[in-house]
Amino acid sequence: MTETRIDIEAIGSLSEIDAADWDACAAPETADGGRPHDPFTTHRFLKALEDSRSVGTGTGWQPRYLVARDGDEVIGCAPLYAKGHSQGEYIFDHNWAHAYERAGGRYYPKLQMAVPFTPATGRRFLVRPGREIEAQSALVQGAVHVAVENRLSSLHITFCTKQEAEAGRQMGLLHRTTQQFHWENRGYESFDDFLGSLSSRKRKNLRKERATAQAFGGEIVMLTADQIEPHHWDEFWVFYQDTGARKWGTPYLTRAFFDRAHETLRDDMLLVMAMRGGRPVAGALNFIGRDVLYGRYWGAIEDHPCLHFEACYYQAIDYAITHGLGRVEAGAQGAHKLARGYLPVTTHSLHWFADEGFARAVEQYLEAERASVDEEIEVLTSYGPFKKITSEE
Repeated sequence: MTETRIDIEAIGSLSEIDAADWDACAAPETADGGRPHDPFTTHRFLKALEDSRSVGTGTGWQPRYLVARDGDEVIGCAPLYAKGHSQGEYIFDHNWAHAYERAGGRYYPKLQMAVPFTPATGRRFLVRPGREIEAQSALVQGAVHVAVENRLSSLHITFCTKQEAEAGRQMGLLHRTTQQFHWENRGYESFDDFLGSLSSRKRKNLRKERATAQAFGGEIVMLTADQIEPHHWDEFWVFYQDTGARKWGTPYLTRAFFDRAHETLRDDMLLVMAMRGGRPVAGALNFIGRDVLYGRYWGAIEDHPCLHFEACYYQAIDYAITHGLGRVEAGAQGAHKLARGYLPVTTHSLHWFADEGFARAVEQYLEAERASVDEEIEVLTSYGPFKKITSEE
């Protein structure tokens, strides 16, 4: 029996691979004409980051995309970057970096298998259907090989799926868990139906917040696909810059990203705009997956009570219910989401370190951290806004 030879290549630009070959691995489910599970690993999304210079020279995110081939056929690929810092990742390893460097090591650059600036769970080992096991193994080995050959400190695979986390753990990678807050659609027929699942006090609070927000003196509109016009990005850019300056110091995305996204990603986006006096005063940008709505960016030029909750959380729930989506992922952090129906869930990442002693120390830390995360999720869930089900019920 002839043994299959899989060749792994690291490329510096998505221009070096055909979009159809990449997407056959990144989003094979679109073969039926539907949406990808999420748009973030598609060729068009990652290429928009690259073409707009949101990643690349000077950003600390240098593309080293992995491509696995069996002969002429691409059977796997991965969004891999050489990182000069730990910004834009949302699974924090700053303490590891400090400890590594205090011990005399050089933590940066490192390798990051992730979607830049996007804390959304999704596949990181992008493999062609039917070639999952061999392609996944080849991508892990290829990423570690790139790290070793370039004498890099570590490899980090963030916001991977639970299945990938288990496969990576079996291949010797370290498994880390963290948490986010997601809203789950339990078959609701309307927003009022969702409200009916909450405790009386929480239901009243949400209704009060929505009424407060919607009294800001204007209207809230949802725009997607061709409803989004180029001028909307001029307006949203002002919002994004304000939020980016306050959160990160400098916005991660360039202005050119939104122009590129307008050309190639309009069908993947839902733009919520709060309009007052004929002009937008706040907005929230979401991305649409096959069964999930992903909340990504928010900003405002006027301060109105509860408008943030309305534009980011309640409008997203409304959209998900109306369009039959199963979940809303509202991004990283934010315990304030709990009272608004977003419950804590486990997120996963995988890690590899060149220094075996450091890897052992991190492994011990991660074991304790996983127990702490599990306990925190259990406690937070018990404080959720939903009606308590008694044994009699």
